[in-house]
Amino acid sequence: MRSLATWLRRWGISIASLVGGLLTIFVFRRGLPHVGWIVGYLLLLWLLVAVLVQVRGTLEASDKRRHRLVLTATEYTIQTLYHGLLLFLLPAYWAATTLTSVNAGFLALLVLLALLATFDPWYRALVRPWPWFGYVFFVVSTFGALNLALPLVGVAPFVALLAAAGLAVVALTPAVRRARGWRWSTALAGTTLTGLTVGAAAGYWCAAIPPAPLFLARAELGWAVATLESLEPVAGAIPAPQLHQRGLVAYTAVYAPAGLRQPVEHLWRREGRVVDVVRLTPVEGGRREGFRTVSRKSAFPADAVGRWSVDVATASGQLIGRLPFRVVP
Repeated sequence: MRSLATWLRRWGISIASLVGGLLTIFVFRRGLPHVGWIVGYLLLLWLLVAVLVQVRGTLEASDKRRHRLVLTATEYTIQTLYHGLLLFLLPAYWAATTLTSVNAGFLALLVLLALLATFDPWYRALVRPWPWFGYVFFVVSTFGALNLALPLVGVAPFVALLAAAGLAVVALTPAVRRARGWRWSTALAGTTLTGLTVGAAAGYWCAAIPPAPLFLARAELGWAVATLESLEPVAGAIPAPQLHQRGLVAYTAVYAPAGLRQPVEHLWRREGRVVDVVRLTPVEGGRREGFRTVSRKSAFPADAVGRWSVDVATASGQLIGRLPFRVVP
């Protein structure tokens, strides 16, 4: 019994947080989180981090018990905010991630940070002793939240990506000012320049970030027919002679929030190499079932055997989803 009580004291709250987090994900998976919740979390998180940066040294040096309790309570509150914010983000990024692509790495990072924020012993051992790790938490959480929230109010996903990356760095101004002993104007100028650089880098490597809140609501491959309503789905591997004779249709439905208009493309790939790019009608947001996009392909190489895919991507190169298929002799 004593060992069980010790285990519960150490891990009980963390297990309860994990269960509560899973329930939160279940509820919010039915729809995107409200912008107000995300903004509220961000503002409160930024305020507490800014305050903690200013008073941490004084509180740590103090011998008074109440000062140490204030420091511990503030750090625990920040951890709780990270936990809640990341749980808001995970369902949207899960839906927007293609697990067989490079953008799965960002989802894995969010999952890792969410787990650290959930389990108190891990967070205390790995994050609290290292302030720089706390700033990684802050930057990634802020970037992920803004990258999701801005498109919900009509900002194009690529513009939101650039702005989120830059603003996440600018938000570190209080920490930079404290660490370097700079004036506010100097610190703000430094973080702004760094933010512009980071934003440009995020734009260049945008393929590594899931295009949340866009996601693929439906994807289907069928034989080329006269009308989409009579689409005949393809099942299993595709024989090459039949492929050359009939051609294929890639049908995809892309979900986007209301008010958003996003250009998209179908990239037909063979063994990972692009063989055809079809620019589609821009996605109009607001449809629960997704905005329907279609591309047809009838011209295939004489030797078409191999692994193929139709990638649904934004005009800037962010992968929304992938429809794989295989051609056999």
